[in-house]
Amino acid sequence: MEVSEIMKRYIAFLRGVNISGKNKIPMAELKKGFEEIGFAEVKTYLNSGNVIFSSEEDDLGRFTNRIETMIKRQFGLDIPVFVISKEALEDILCNAPDWWGNENKETYDNLIFIMPPATFADVFTEIGEPKEELEKIKDYKEAVFWSFSRKDYQKTNWWPKTASANISSRLTIRTVNTVRKIVGM
Repeated sequence: MEVSEIMKRYIAFLRGVNISGKNKIPMAELKKGFEEIGFAEVKTYLNSGNVIFSSEEDDLGRFTNRIETMIKRQFGLDIPVFVISKEALEDILCNAPDWWGNENKETYDNLIFIMPPATFADVFTEIGEPKEELEKIKDYKEAVFWSFSRKDYQKTNWWPKTASANISSRLTIRTVNTVRKIVGM
């Protein structure tokens, strides 16, 4: 497939793949699946379902449906997928709060992506306030910057709930380093 000037870069974050032996998806097969449904310049990063690809289309909803359908067909798994343009992800990173993603080794910095139709208000209503002194959050567009104490993460409010609350199926989380690496790819 020729890559033309009108191609745009996108990132698909798959939720909950290859974690503790669950939802196994080999990245080489996933890459092939993306190519078979018409995406170009497909790359994967790490084993946790991060796919960078190009398309002439610009319909995130359609991309999400196509990708989720392909995963269901090819791997027999219902995997929620969050798709974002590279520009939108760069914009999110440019709007990070000062306390997020710096060199502080005491904290762990994550970016939470909220899958439509869920919103930050829905997430906040269900999870609640971050625990002062232990964690900080700041929402921006469809993402939440979240930093928490490495040593006291079990005591935070958000750590257990991002995995177990009803809303957790509408969230996918990546570390600051993963997100920065993907934007640079």
